[in-house]
Amino acid sequence: MQLYSYFRSSAAYRVRIALNLKGLSYEYLPVHMLKDGGQQLTPEYRKVNPTALVPTLVDGDAVIGQSLAIIEYLDETHPEPPLLPADALGRARVRDLALGIACDTHPLNNLRVLKYLKHTLGVDEDAKNAWYRHWVQQGLGALEAQLAASSATGRFCHGDTPTIADLCLVPQVFNAQRFGCDLSAMPNVLRIDAACRELPAFDAAAPGKQPDAE
Repeated sequence: MQLYSYFRSSAAYRVRIALNLKGLSYEYLPVHMLKDGGQQLTPEYRKVNPTALVPTLVDGDAVIGQSLAIIEYLDETHPEPPLLPADALGRARVRDLALGIACDTHPLNNLRVLKYLKHTLGVDEDAKNAWYRHWVQQGLGALEAQLAASSATGRFCHGDTPTIADLCLVPQVFNAQRFGCDLSAMPNVLRIDAACRELPAFDAAAPGKQPDAE
């Protein structure tokens, strides 16, 4: 397997965790999203992934973009350990939590949005960072409320083993802390993040431990 990745990409971070949890070896192919005007925008990379986004997983003849699609593919082709619960309601809850981060929170604060705010709309650095903190704190605040309200919440987002929801939570918390977001009112989010980061699969996937880390 090959993974086109950028060390700070939240979406690529999710996939790295999944690969590690599954015990799958892969070749790390860095795509620097700032150098050379953004290496994800080059014609060479667009041939691999026309959306010009990371991550991209190549597995034989299969080429898959979108982190959650990659993770579910890995879960179906390498079912142990499972990243989704065995019951339909549990799977729905995990997907609800994961999609809340991946679809509602992350897209508002990813790199291309922040670059558009700064370079096209002329938003200054302080206002750009305020935008980031507003949407991340709102999104993680909603996740905290969901976690606190459900008896299905355990050591991790759902029960006592990691699921796709945890794979989404940890990268989002990492970037939230990097941008100085106030997470003090989110004890469940912080507790679960800490529990995840104790696991070798999560630790090895951390941005600072990637070959392209700066």
